Amino acid sequence: MADAEAGQVAVPLDDVDRNIIAELTRDGRMSVTQVAENVHISRAHAYTRIARLTGEGVLTKFTALVDPIKAGLKSSAYVTLKVRQHSWRELREQLRAIPEVHHVALVGGDFDVILLVRAVDNVDLRRVIFDQLQSMPGVLDTQTFLVFEDVDTR
Repeated sequence: MADAEAGQVAVPLDDVDRNIIAELTRDGRMSVTQVAENVHISRAHAYTRIARLTGEGVLTKFTALVDPIKAGLKSSAYVTLKVRQHSWRELREQLRAIPEVHHVALVGGDFDVILLVRAVDNVDLRRVIFDQLQSMPGVLDTQTFLVFEDVDTR
């Protein structure tokens, strides 16, 4: 999860960088040789570009995309939180520590934070929401939106 802290600036990217990012987004296990071939650059150039993108924090990690149902996580929900003013930084660290919380975003609008929560079943989902999220100091209110179907666009 990327932090949008004050002082961060965008890294200038050209078409080659964007194409490398697109290839690695499609398959994070793709070899540098395959990336180079797909982007039409030399292997050495691809290696240098990937190292620069990683070093500058554009590429933050390489990971596997897991099918939640096949992994036994049959219940998913987006949970919105209204939080006490100035509690975000502490709350963010507490949310990161909950294994069922798969994504956290600070947002503007009718609520302050939105979470993607994945659980084994509805009983487990209820435990996470009622016992963990709602009991956190700084959380004023929650609202839960059950996910009936996921469509991954990447």
